[in-house]
Amino acid sequence: MTGVTVCCGTVNSIKTLWETRIKKSTDELKKEREQRDRKAVGRLTGAWEDRITLAKLKGKVVTEEGRVILRIEKEEWKTLPPALVQLSQIQEWQLHRIGLQKIPRFISSFESLLVLDLSRNSVTEIPKEIGKLSRLRELLLSFNRVSYVPEELGCCENLEKLELAMNEDLDELPTQLSNLKKLYHLDLSMNLFTTIPDCVVNLPSLEWLDMGSNRLESLPEDIHRMEKLHTLWLPRNELEYLPDNISHMQSLDTLVLSKNKLRDIPPLMEGMSNLRFVNFRDNPLTYDVTLPDLKEDVDEEENDREMFGREFMHFYIQEARKRGSQTSVLNVMLEGVSETASSL
Repeated sequence: MTGVTVCCGTVNSIKTLWETRIKKSTDELKKEREQRDRKAVGRLTGAWEDRITLAKLKGKVVTEEGRVILRIEKEEWKTLPPALVQLSQIQEWQLHRIGLQKIPRFISSFESLLVLDLSRNSVTEIPKEIGKLSRLRELLLSFNRVSYVPEELGCCENLEKLELAMNEDLDELPTQLSNLKKLYHLDLSMNLFTTIPDCVVNLPSLEWLDMGSNRLESLPEDIHRMEKLHTLWLPRNELEYLPDNISHMQSLDTLVLSKNKLRDIPPLMEGMSNLRFVNFRDNPLTYDVTLPDLKEDVDEEENDREMFGREFMHFYIQEARKRGSQTSVLNVMLEGVSETASSL
């Protein structure tokens, strides 16, 4: 009897073990099946969401003057979906005030892109893939949060216009940007630059430069190497003097220097016959000079132009030269009196 009891107990144990294993296996299979179903539903849902998103994006695509443009403004698009790659024929992005936080790395798929305008967003970085956009002509990223520009941007050999105004923490550029042989327009205003970067001075085609509202303390001594530059905006900086070589900038016709810390105007600037407009307003110049015979019948803006503009510059230089000569004569006379007094 005892043997039969033990045998029955063993069979029951084995039966229980197998039932447990079968139940566990069944549960695992059920769980795997549920996971597969969820993934399938997720993929299906994702596919439908991609289709919906893609359809929404297609509705934002317009064609103007033969150019395919993606235009989105004042909507919430913190990130751009990968489905956008299916619209790689787009030639221009105009995405303003959409809260965009990053430029997708799949940007390199848009080989036909000519204009990338992401002004007034929250973009924090420019991906190195930007360098693969060999046809890009304009990159507009003003009023964002970019603090670093990748050297790969220097590979955009057809870039003509670059705007990085008001990115706040931006204070340097990679030397590779000097490879942008076609760049003629550059806006670096409202950032933290303390000098004009060497790569900017080396840009051979640069015609228009805005570095207003930075922290510029001085200008490069070789600034005259910017041979094609015709417009230079430098208001609201910390400039205390101008290099003499600025007078050798033969193409320069507009120079804005208001609200700096300039004490003098280089006499050589008197010979800049090409300079059409200049502004020295709100600088602590050494001599208090006012243009004579200002017209009373012109508006305030025109008066400002005359008071601190080209005519003012010439008059100041002449007055500074005259007063400097008078001071020199006075110093000589005082030295003579001092020597006479000493001999007595």
